[in-house]
Amino acid sequence: MSPNVPFYDLASLHAEMRAELDQAVSRVISRGQFIGGEEVERFEAEFAAATGTRHCVTTGNGLDALTLSLRAAGIGPGDEVIVPGVTFIATWLAVSAVGATPVPVEPDPCTLTMDAASAQSAITRRTRAIIPVHLYGHPADMDALMQLARAHDLLVIEDAAQAHGARYRGRPCGSLGDAAAWSFYPAKNLGALGDGGAVTTNDAALAGRLRMLRNYGSRVKYVHESQGVNSRLDELQAAVLRAKLPHLEAWNAARRGVARRYRDALADADLRLPVEREECESAWHLFVVQTPSRDALRASLAARGIECHVHYPIPTHRQGAYRETSPARQVLPITEAAHASVLSLPLSPTMTSADVDRVIDAVLSETATLAHA
Repeated sequence: MSPNVPFYDLASLHAEMRAELDQAVSRVISRGQFIGGEEVERFEAEFAAATGTRHCVTTGNGLDALTLSLRAAGIGPGDEVIVPGVTFIATWLAVSAVGATPVPVEPDPCTLTMDAASAQSAITRRTRAIIPVHLYGHPADMDALMQLARAHDLLVIEDAAQAHGARYRGRPCGSLGDAAAWSFYPAKNLGALGDGGAVTTNDAALAGRLRMLRNYGSRVKYVHESQGVNSRLDELQAAVLRAKLPHLEAWNAARRGVARRYRDALADADLRLPVEREECESAWHLFVVQTPSRDALRASLAARGIECHVHYPIPTHRQGAYRETSPARQVLPITEAAHASVLSLPLSPTMTSADVDRVIDAVLSETATLAHA
């Protein structure tokens, strides 16, 4: 049975702009070029402009965007890269993919984004880069992290996979570090109809290396300078993203409206609500509350037809992929507490006022019941 309030209603979002999507796809089919054509070139220019950067290099997915950024910067075996304890595993996998070592650090307890003091304590002579994640759409503390990076001559790659349209001190996320990696997974604020990714940067040399690496290590057809990969955004996905990009600001405004209603109505509930720092404008990719009764609350809401998700139930350093590695064995109490308590409430630009009311009423009722259980 479908939930009364789905977590994220992509079908409704696409229905509202179906004519635009059909036109975009038809344009590509009529042109007959499906890889490396006009749609990709135009989207790269448009997304660079939207993020306030000089260069956008599209890739096959967000993980490749992170991995190729590290490769293009020359990071590899013997190097260490500071990563957040609280993040999706892709942030760590990119570091491992280039042969470097991910070094996890604790988050700021309020935003769950990377804490600069924790990052500073993790720097060693082998540290080469920092990857702050704009988690749930909320910008990381980039001033402090950039100051730290410059003091130690470290590269900063923003993991902006959840931050389409977010801003820090008035500047777009994706323009704050040396480079930024993006995902266009369908459920993102700006999502394709399949996988897709990109890197934005103001560094022309880095952008050039990225273009070469994503295309079999080739700048000139059949001339291969490096052992690159095939990681190219196709024309169909670029056309879809071009159709969606003009809607991003309005969609994010709708997300902010839902988040504002949640925060106002749930202020007295037995929950820890997400914060938005004064200097930040969150993209509100997710609305994540925290409660020690997370699993019980999720089950109770599901019984009422309210679909919630957990981002993410198991911390990366406890995953089988990293459990045996030395850096991952360190104790990360703030990280572990967060992963045990986070719950993402439904959040979509197509949510109706009645949908939001239904979620609020259910959360207030169930948290009150659990508090007295």
